[in-house]
Amino acid sequence: MAEQTDVAAATEPKNRFQTVPLTSPIARGETQIETLTLRKPKAGELRNLNLQDILQTDVTAMLKLIPRISDPPLTEVEADNLEAEDLAEIGGVIRGFFMTQLEKAAMEAMLAEHRPKT
Repeated sequence: MAEQTDVAAATEPKNRFQTVPLTSPIARGETQIETLTLRKPKAGELRNLNLQDILQTDVTAMLKLIPRISDPPLTEVEADNLEAEDLAEIGGVIRGFFMTQLEKAAMEAMLAEHRPKT
């Protein structure tokens, strides 16, 4: 029984969701959207997009993908009207969903090197 739990824990997706606070909230009627929750995309949500464009955080690819994976779901017009700094933050989160284990380890090593030593 413990083996099944270990296998489930090892195969369970980690960091499947990320919340991004928006510097400029989106007005939707009387509602203000101040944060977006992004979900790691599945294969079908990447349909008609170029994976290389996503990995390079191409603006056109990001603007097509954001409405597919955001909660609340943004309209295309709302995505088009995101502030540049919000788009950059969202693009970084999306790129993070695609980082390999090696890339994550390299990033962690680089960050650890620059942390204050006590």
